[in-house]
Amino acid sequence: AQAPKKVPQFSKKGRIATGVAIGSLIGGGAYASTVDEATFCGWLFSATKLVNPFFAFLDPETAHRLAVSAASRGWVPVEKRPDPAILGIRVWGRWFSNPIGLSAGFDKNAEAVEGLLSLGFGFVEVGSVTPIPQEGNPKPRIFRISNEGAIINRCGFNSEGIVAVAKRLGAQHGKRKMQTSSSASAVGDEVINGGKAGPGILGVNLGKNKLSEDAAADYVQGVHTLSQYADYMVINISSPNTPGLRQLQGRKQLKDLVKKVQAARDEMQWGEEGPPPLLVKIAPDLSKQDLEDIAAVALALRVDGLIISNTTIQRPDPVKLNPVSEESGGLSGKPLFNLSTGILRDMYILTKGKIPLVGCGGVSSGEDAYKKIRAGATLVQLYTAFAYGGPALIPQMKAELAECLERDGFKSVYEAIGADYR
Repeated sequence: AQAPKKVPQFSKKGRIATGVAIGSLIGGGAYASTVDEATFCGWLFSATKLVNPFFAFLDPETAHRLAVSAASRGWVPVEKRPDPAILGIRVWGRWFSNPIGLSAGFDKNAEAVEGLLSLGFGFVEVGSVTPIPQEGNPKPRIFRISNEGAIINRCGFNSEGIVAVAKRLGAQHGKRKMQTSSSASAVGDEVINGGKAGPGILGVNLGKNKLSEDAAADYVQGVHTLSQYADYMVINISSPNTPGLRQLQGRKQLKDLVKKVQAARDEMQWGEEGPPPLLVKIAPDLSKQDLEDIAAVALALRVDGLIISNTTIQRPDPVKLNPVSEESGGLSGKPLFNLSTGILRDMYILTKGKIPLVGCGGVSSGEDAYKKIRAGATLVQLYTAFAYGGPALIPQMKAELAECLERDGFKSVYEAIGADYR
């Protein structure tokens, strides 16, 4: 007769580790079952502060890929708490539950739209998307300046191309619409959609291929292929990492480009919602004459909005004291705040407040977002601060912004737009 198999014996350390793991799971489950949803949601966002510092030990591009992958798989906290009512605002006929969005550059290939919107952003912008897939510039191409909350990048529109992005957006669009319809049926009440596919607004940022000789054709192709999924679209002519791109900001070049892209959008068949708004993203490194030319074109052609601004090729103090500042590319993060906000202020005055402006550049707190709004922004975007601060930054910023508005006697975001110049 065969002897009975011995039960494997775990070491003392193994038993302790197993016990701790099981205890943590039991404790976490018990905690989740005893607290209300809002409290538990807050706990999940706060818990990400424990994980986020580990990303600093990774290569910047590796950390970025890991973050996008986590969001695409739903491995991020889901914001279940309603936004403060004071933050809601209607722009371009769309309802934004809050004016804080994620700028283009994080989810370049539309891999994680659902996960990113679930974090509580009022809107998420994907891209920049190029017609033909391209690798972008050689690596390394992303450099941290952590002590200044800044990043230098020279990615160069690395993109999987329009076809791949269209497939993802189409699948996500259908899934989000189904979920919205199901939730509406479940509660027996009408759900007010923010965007085409449900709560949360989706922007699509378009770029041109590096070797393309016809920039307008690239942007037109982007509109024809992706606009059906977008709540708004962006012509990105301000990245410093694609040769010749910023030359499209000149008065004649911009006028010709916008006319062609608007025509491409308007010739398509649209339902009652009409075509998606078309925005232009500009650089912070512009002269007074450049700004006047862009404002004149925007007003004359009735551009739906301007995003101010992209990254800068300048190296303001104290960034230029850091050896990393010698790397070529665009600077983003806290050192960009004053420069981009100054351009925002100038453009608000030049356009007489007639065009919605999106304030982008150096935003890292609710107070920063508030300053952008007072300077003329209708909406606000961030990226670098999110890369450093992680998901916990989003509810914190919204709470701070609501507090700023209430402190100064504003009843809505709309009332505060351009308050410094009225």
